[in-house]
Amino acid sequence: MTATVLGIADGRALGTSMRVVVTRPESLAAAKAAADAVVAAIDLAASRFREDSELSQLNARPEQEIKLSPLLTQAISVALRGARASGGAVDPTVGSAIRLAGYDADFAALPADGAPIRLVAERVPGWQAISFNETARTVRVPRGVEIDLGATAKALAADLAAAAASQASGGAGALVSLGGDIAVAGLPPEGGWSIQTSEDSGAPINESEESISIVSGGVATSSTTVRRWTRGGVALHHIIDPATGLPANTCWRTASVAAGSCVDANIASTAALVMGEAAGAWLEANRLPARLVGIDGGILRIAGWPEPPNSSSAPSIL
Repeated sequence: MTATVLGIADGRALGTSMRVVVTRPESLAAAKAAADAVVAAIDLAASRFREDSELSQLNARPEQEIKLSPLLTQAISVALRGARASGGAVDPTVGSAIRLAGYDADFAALPADGAPIRLVAERVPGWQAISFNETARTVRVPRGVEIDLGATAKALAADLAAAAASQASGGAGALVSLGGDIAVAGLPPEGGWSIQTSEDSGAPINESEESISIVSGGVATSSTTVRRWTRGGVALHHIIDPATGLPANTCWRTASVAAGSCVDANIASTAALVMGEAAGAWLEANRLPARLVGIDGGILRIAGWPEPPNSSSAPSIL
């Protein structure tokens, strides 16, 4: 069997690593340009780290009905769908909570250590507080509510960028990875796209790591072990529990999920960390293949997530 020759381009975007892969190498430049354009548009629309972003301007105008661009409309719609689907475990009104926890700049610019901060457990306002009309493309946010789309906008960027890259390649297969968010589109390579499952999306490809194969949709990995910082000797992370407004106190350190889109995979992987022990039953009920890694390193595979070869040597709690 002849292996498919792939075109691969690496870079950085949205504060993380970005990889574009196509099955038609001669179209790589066009595919990368198309993907870059999508990601740049998402950044300008939905970043909370840019004062000139549409989202930052929206958050600065509480109690006003704001007309949205089609892209931010889509991003907010996706975030609210994620909140409904997860029973509020993934909630776009965590903006103030995550900022108060110290994540107030692009992660690359975030100090790893710092002075103590005072955190108080308090439920976030809740996604129902947002008045959103998708048809009219309008939104009204109450005073005191700060929208953060970090749980879904990067995954949406991956989905849209993969579709754009495939289109620019004449329908050829395309994969876009933005950190732990991976989306594929077009005709896949023979045998599907092989994707390594790692806690750190920046980890090098290693044959000893688990991998899965997909032909469509996306895979997302959420983790409490990578985007971490310390304030006053206390370790914090970016997965906020909406019920407390604090970094989630979870029994899982990593959740990887495969779904029909990267957005759906990301919603589920984030929700799993927040749900803790209840995640397994929720993922099973929604038929979402998942791999959960416990704080102790034990692994739970759910809803058909495949066992690796020679899995008897791997720790498992299934």
